[in-house]
Amino acid sequence: MRFYNTLTRRLEEFREIEKGRIGLYTCGPTVYDFPHIGNFRSYVFEDLVKRFFRFSGFRVRHVMNITDIDDKTIRKANELGLPLGEVTRKYIDAFHVDLRTLNILPADVYPRATEHIPEMLQLVSALLAKGFAYKKEGSVYFSIERFKEYGRLANIDQGSLRTGAAVDADEYEKDAVQDFVLWKGRKAGEPFWPAAFGDGRPGWHIECSAMSMKYLGPHFDIHMGGVDNIFPHHENEIAQSECANGVKFVNYWLHCQHLIVDNRKMSKSLGNFFTLPDLLQRGADPMAVRYLLISTHYRKLLNFTFEGLEMAGQALQRVKNFAFSLKNVEAEGEADPELAAAAASSLEAFAASMADDFNVSGALGVMFDLIAAVNPRMNALTRKDAAVVREYLERVNSVLGVLEEKGEAALDAEIEERIRLRENARREKDFARADEIRAELKKQGIVLLDTPAGVKWKRE
Repeated sequence: MRFYNTLTRRLEEFREIEKGRIGLYTCGPTVYDFPHIGNFRSYVFEDLVKRFFRFSGFRVRHVMNITDIDDKTIRKANELGLPLGEVTRKYIDAFHVDLRTLNILPADVYPRATEHIPEMLQLVSALLAKGFAYKKEGSVYFSIERFKEYGRLANIDQGSLRTGAAVDADEYEKDAVQDFVLWKGRKAGEPFWPAAFGDGRPGWHIECSAMSMKYLGPHFDIHMGGVDNIFPHHENEIAQSECANGVKFVNYWLHCQHLIVDNRKMSKSLGNFFTLPDLLQRGADPMAVRYLLISTHYRKLLNFTFEGLEMAGQALQRVKNFAFSLKNVEAEGEADPELAAAAASSLEAFAASMADDFNVSGALGVMFDLIAAVNPRMNALTRKDAAVVREYLERVNSVLGVLEEKGEAALDAEIEERIRLRENARREKDFARADEIRAELKKQGIVLLDTPAGVKWKRE
């Protein structure tokens, strides 16, 4: 297996640190708003990668952080005049609903930044003690001139480093290459925690280093995110982690390209900004959305269009129709060894495409070639033949994740989860959100009944 490592800017053969096991860290949402489909391009790709590693026999420990304190979340809470935790909880709940809707496998751990302040304090203290950080006007900054490897991930010219200059913002442009903040001194209107080096709150970058170290150790296999994370976030993670621990932070860095809409950057001002619920309200099949998001190679821009979404739905329907036909094969008889060999060969070719820098287009092509070969023979298949091909589809779908069928029990669990979110909204006096959830369920044919014994539901 080989894939492109952003750190070295070349394709590399993958070699895990511990035989058969992989430590995977992916940058999760900053919960100040609902995630948009551009965010989910990265999350679905990360899911595809994890699924393929599992398909290939690896055990994957996956950690996805949730940034519930940073400049954006604090700004949103202050705008709404609500406690930070109340604001972020709403978006965390929505994020998990969207993950399930897109059939994204859950991470092993979803650490929240606010729950890992002690680990961050320990990391900042270590950097101060080793001379890689300094205090200034109540805050603590990382000195980039002390880390000679700074800039290698983002391929930044060392001559552009502005040593001695400091920046407080969590996010900034690539040309603002200067000392970054680890710990922000206490300010009015912001949450704060006590610290030996002064009350305050963490900067964004220290959060991921502290949480990845806790759950995966100081050195792990793969770190993933969108290309927008390369600088400054991932560059700063490397600097603070390696300086604190004295070992290489991550072996492989994988970054997913942006999603654009109709060849333009997605923006609310342009009217081309979409969340997953926006698409579902337009009648989109969530599995067609997933199919579209994975169908373009991760290192290429994905141009989202509604025409493309319709084509993705049509392609997916071909697979669904094929699977349905296989289920309805009833003829008895022996399995055709040539068909079994063709399925085995197709599965091998599918895996080879995925192992070549996650070439999902090639992998999908292999799958459709087999479908095209088997479909004309459908009426001649035996049940044993159909079982062979169905097993092939199940193996392929364990990677693609586009054919998961929700049984009645799974659907009921999803309804109960939506009811729980509605009850949370009512407790928080967010009645508009509660009414919105009720209306969403009503569109799905689910009627909620508020009774003395609690909320009940029935199908129309």
